[in-house]
Amino acid sequence: MLTLLPRRCWLLRLGFASLASALAACGGLPSKPSAPPLAQDPWIQVYFNQSQNQIYTEPYRKKRRSGDDLEQVLVDAIDSAQTSVLVAVQELRLPRVAQALADRHRAGVMVQVVLENDYSQPFSQMGTGQIAGLEERDRQRYQEFIQLVDQNGDGQLSEAEIRQGDAIVILDEAGVPRLDDTADGSKGSGLMHHKFVVLDGQTVVTGSTNFTPSGTHGDFASPESRGNANHLLVLDSAELAQIFTQEFQILWGDGPGKTSNSRFGLQKPRRAPQKLTVGSTAVTVHFSPTSKGDGWPVSSNGLIGQTLEMAQRRVDLALFVFSDQPIVDRLQARHDQGVQVRALIDPAFAFRNYSEGLDMLGVALGDKNCKVEAGNRPWTNPIATMGVPDLPRGDKLHHKFAVIDSQRVITGSHNWSASANYQNDETLLILENSTVAAHFTREFDRLYGTAYLGLPKSTRSKLQEYQSRCL
Repeated sequence: MLTLLPRRCWLLRLGFASLASALAACGGLPSKPSAPPLAQDPWIQVYFNQSQNQIYTEPYRKKRRSGDDLEQVLVDAIDSAQTSVLVAVQELRLPRVAQALADRHRAGVMVQVVLENDYSQPFSQMGTGQIAGLEERDRQRYQEFIQLVDQNGDGQLSEAEIRQGDAIVILDEAGVPRLDDTADGSKGSGLMHHKFVVLDGQTVVTGSTNFTPSGTHGDFASPESRGNANHLLVLDSAELAQIFTQEFQILWGDGPGKTSNSRFGLQKPRRAPQKLTVGSTAVTVHFSPTSKGDGWPVSSNGLIGQTLEMAQRRVDLALFVFSDQPIVDRLQARHDQGVQVRALIDPAFAFRNYSEGLDMLGVALGDKNCKVEAGNRPWTNPIATMGVPDLPRGDKLHHKFAVIDSQRVITGSHNWSASANYQNDETLLILENSTVAAHFTREFDRLYGTAYLGLPKSTRSKLQEYQSRCL
């Protein structure tokens, strides 16, 4: 369907990075959903923050926009808890989520929170020297925090604003027990990259979403932002909840301030993928990392590769990072047997020299020393259906999903990289359900419909320079 901008916005469109940006700036977003809702599986619901199926008003920027309110999904789930809430998430900056956790704790519900150590200190307690030493990415996070918490816009954070807006302070003032991945006595795992909540030993909420404004609603510095493209799943299964609870308990140990028996990263015991049925859906769960000594085939990336090898007709990929050579080799084998492959990778990573997106396009790009990735194998039968999405300014493609034959979905927190495989605490899920797959296919088609396919001009120039200098 052709999207029309108001006439007054056509010239303004030229100054924006994307059609989505222009629509947002010009007030062109629809007042009602532009696509009908899809049926949800009764045991597994799927939500996307840039969905065209729903309209909501953001709680912080007060923007009315398309998408599922992922923060509200989390709040509603937490509010429903009667006995326990277990949270393992890389980063928690959403005040309403923190307040819901604090309220449950005060009501006598057992609430426990595990964070990545880089994000376990309240921003409001950082000293001037710490702030000055922040890298650019974290400096942007800090500025976003200021805009989120500074409710009266005077450039200063009052004690009242901090208590209402700093999520970590909200947890601490309520006495919510929490720890991070230094609790095992180390300096931290590669990344504590999980994004899951377990409620009452019955429900699991998980997906690609960090619990931050940029992960859900959008960036304060970019008015047209709609949040990094993300999703959440809500799965109702006591058996699945028990599997996630076991992972959480390994991280938690006996809790903060006690013996250092928490286990993160490669200190965790190796466990094989666990298979179960949720409703009528076959589900496979695996937690990273895996030691390199155990071998790639038994790792999460190995499980991804095995699942892709089942493809008979089509594979659609929407990935933040794709840098694992064995996975793309197995995907090439299926493509060479006639399987259609469409792929979208975040623009920041799609055309780096280590990206498997280049392999799919049939090209190799060395680094400044002319070295290419070990074992690199550009496809001899390249595709023209790989590219990058046209996202609102400031947003990233943060999904980590694949849809196979409109039936299987690979998803979770796990990026398709060696770091996720061999260092990070990650979740990988494989769901065999056509109803669930339809939601991911609609999201992929939405992104693919306005995507830029093939090598961009800047990468073609780098390729020519590399070939003239190194080959």
